[in-house]
Amino acid sequence: MLSTRQFARSIAALAAGGLLLTGCSGGSASDRSGRSGPGPAYVLPDGGSRSGGGGTAGVSAGTAGTGPGAADGAPEGEDDGIRSPAPPADYLSTFALDVDTAGYGFARRSLADGRLPAPETVRPEEFVNSFRQDYPRPDGNGFAVAVDGARLAGSDGWSLVRVGLTTGPAARGADRRPAALTFVVDISGSMAETGRLDLVRTAMGLMTDRLRSDDSVAVVAFSDQAETRLPMTRLDGNRQRVHEVVDGLLPSRSTNVEAGVVRGYEVAVAGLRPGATNRVVLLSDALANTGATTADAILDRIDDARRRHGITLSGVGVGSDYGDALMERLADHGDGHTTYIADQESARRVFCEDLPAQIDLRARDAKAQVAFDPQTVERFRLIGYEDRKVADEDFRDDAVDGGEVGPGHTVTALYAVRTRPGAAGHLATATVRWLDPRTRAPHEASGTVEAAALHGDLWERAPARLQVTAVAAYFASALREASGGWEPLPGALPLDALARRAEGLAARTEDADVVRLSEAVRQAAGLRR
Repeated sequence: MLSTRQFARSIAALAAGGLLLTGCSGGSASDRSGRSGPGPAYVLPDGGSRSGGGGTAGVSAGTAGTGPGAADGAPEGEDDGIRSPAPPADYLSTFALDVDTAGYGFARRSLADGRLPAPETVRPEEFVNSFRQDYPRPDGNGFAVAVDGARLAGSDGWSLVRVGLTTGPAARGADRRPAALTFVVDISGSMAETGRLDLVRTAMGLMTDRLRSDDSVAVVAFSDQAETRLPMTRLDGNRQRVHEVVDGLLPSRSTNVEAGVVRGYEVAVAGLRPGATNRVVLLSDALANTGATTADAILDRIDDARRRHGITLSGVGVGSDYGDALMERLADHGDGHTTYIADQESARRVFCEDLPAQIDLRARDAKAQVAFDPQTVERFRLIGYEDRKVADEDFRDDAVDGGEVGPGHTVTALYAVRTRPGAAGHLATATVRWLDPRTRAPHEASGTVEAAALHGDLWERAPARLQVTAVAAYFASALREASGGWEPLPGALPLDALARRAEGLAARTEDADVVRLSEAVRQAAGLRR
């Protein structure tokens, strides 16, 4: 256990070096703020001493390497009315990157159908990550890191701090690797509902025309059993054959997701293309009722093939009734991501733009770690990412799973941070670590922010994109509060007031996605009355 003086020196070393070193405390903030506990925890640092400072908010170059680190627990700080567990405090927050957006898409669908989404399907990070951001892009294949924030007027020292991670744009034309995609399509009886299998067929047809001639696709269909409708087939000269297979997908019987995923991996392994991006894409309402119906049991069946051959598993959800938890866990532990399609517009974007552009990976096992300065930060809370927590000491353990991130992605982590009175020095350092998808060489990049660099009042002085991020987070928080195990965020607005903020931002940004956000908040406000 470190002494107070040793701990202070360790924190100073972190700042002087400009890199975030791994913590050795009993557990991270993210370990203690997940859904398994009675509610989100605010970490309560004790104000241990620190010297040195950081730069202004911005981007730093990526650096590779590892290093030991130190962070020790500290007693709980004073009570400010927030009732939450009181674990030993540290100054680190560590999580695996997540680019899923399915939770937000499903929430919008539920609200459009006149019902509030179930609180357990609301993941704040998926709301936040559904919107375009204004972060700088990296020059190469790694990440750029930006850190900024804004103060919450009348909230007793609270601010929102935004950590933005971005990858470079997708390669064009022949610059990217070819793809070998195995589509696992749910044709169970529940998929007969309008907006399910019909939408999947349309979207797959559009994507077939969008992929390159040197790409390959396979199609597996499943209901109570699974069958291969198309083995791995090059698109060159075979597009019409693929269209015929897709058009022949018709609904039938029960839902055996296990059979579909297992057969999908068998087909993907049989058609494995060295040097290509090999991926299984599950298209389903994920309402499993036959075979193994838990994600862990299904993942056990494909674990060897997934790890040995590096075949990722992504999920595309459909339907007014949707097995969100199953799909999300399958994709998270299958090193992929989830999205949700509710209509022709979202289907076109996912299948014609997102999937073709993001065939390549930019990063494997990507993790982020944010170090808050104990001299300036009194408390902090990561908003969301409960299911992506990583122990602080595992940040640089490359055997520990992180997230897979494609080109052109932005990942946002939003923190509620209470600063100490008059604090103006270094506030936080954010570091992202990832493995090169081809060589598995580790790389890191960092960014810092000063307390004095935070924007003034969030709603009056902050950039529009930071305000959009805040609206998305507050919206998710309001929907989660119905569960009874979620504490409101500092500075939260009533839904009616939040809807007005969203409507103003929609007009200001002229962004169709923000327009849809304002509509969803207004719908939720109406249902809450």
